[in-house]
Amino acid sequence: MKVAHLTSVHPVFDARIFQRECKSLVRLGCEVVLVAPHGLDEIVEGVQIRAVHPLQSRILRLMLTAFRVFRRALHENADIYHFHDPELIPVGLLLRMLGRRVIYDIHEDLPRTIESKFYLRVWCRRPLKWAAEWVEDFACRWFSALVVATPTIARRFCDTNPRTIVVCNFPVLKDFPRSEAPWSDRTMSVAYIGSIPQARGIHELVRAMSLLPSDSPVRMTLAGRFWSEALHAELAQLPGWNRVDYVGSVHPSEVPHLLSCVRAGVVVLRPVENYVCSMPIKLFEYMAAGIPVIASDFPLWREIVDGAKCGLLVDPSSPADIAHAIQSLISSPEQAQQMGARGRTATEVTYNWKSQEGRLHALYSALSKTVVSGQARNTDPVPDGN
Repeated sequence: MKVAHLTSVHPVFDARIFQRECKSLVRLGCEVVLVAPHGLDEIVEGVQIRAVHPLQSRILRLMLTAFRVFRRALHENADIYHFHDPELIPVGLLLRMLGRRVIYDIHEDLPRTIESKFYLRVWCRRPLKWAAEWVEDFACRWFSALVVATPTIARRFCDTNPRTIVVCNFPVLKDFPRSEAPWSDRTMSVAYIGSIPQARGIHELVRAMSLLPSDSPVRMTLAGRFWSEALHAELAQLPGWNRVDYVGSVHPSEVPHLLSCVRAGVVVLRPVENYVCSMPIKLFEYMAAGIPVIASDFPLWREIVDGAKCGLLVDPSSPADIAHAIQSLISSPEQAQQMGARGRTATEVTYNWKSQEGRLHALYSALSKTVVSGQARNTDPVPDGN
């Protein structure tokens, strides 16, 4: 069975698309093609990458990239197409009109994400939110199946498309071997890893570093891509930036080593609607790495962190609260190490990719039977595992 994953905005080695889903389908025995922004066609770990050369202009990207993805996707003549971006909904619908099996992978609740887009004027966010919800709800009833990243998103679509399954962004445990090094060998640092937009609490986190005792050796390792150079320049002027070691974007394969050197991981997203019910991959990667987490005190996150007893919850709008949590974990290394160990155990038992990939395999196996039999859309099977 040949499958083609499509993205126009995610990096080619995206943690969910490439590192989890594509590689998992290679292990299942599928021929896997990934059409994505990249510089060249190549084969990486069994995945055939078909490059769509990235465009620098946002306007050109919106106008042309989807068409270029569609053209390359059609050339592949895959049995199943699996796309990952709202921008590619028209591509998915065109493929359905041509009789292809199409899966829409919904990473985030699109209408809710619009509220966190600070570059949008306030007056236009609500109309855009309604429009996005209407378009997505209309389109999703026509796709062969939906794969969603959280149970909250699934509840939105379960009536729209009964072929909706949850596949969470839990870590691949073999990528995070247990560290045998003494805790005392770790640097006096905490880490934030991930993309860096304004809404992810980066201002509060940098300010928190300035509130640590003046004689404290604690630093922050910051890894990821700033959404704008203006944001980077703004943060560099804040008190606390002198305690930040910014290492730029890192390849997913580098994340485990980076986390093995620090004493805590921080994820203090602001309480915007899209984040409150999210399940950020970095939270679970910190746990898999065996380090305690400092996380926003949202109900769902409280259930995870308190349930595993693997970290501290803070008010994400309070730099003082964040600073107190950082200092608490640094000054209590034994407690921090125990929290990290409990987080690691929780990922081994519950929050791991192995627990999720079976759902993905079941969906593909079910859809592959309809490819062979040539059944119509309205007879596509509904796999277990919603």
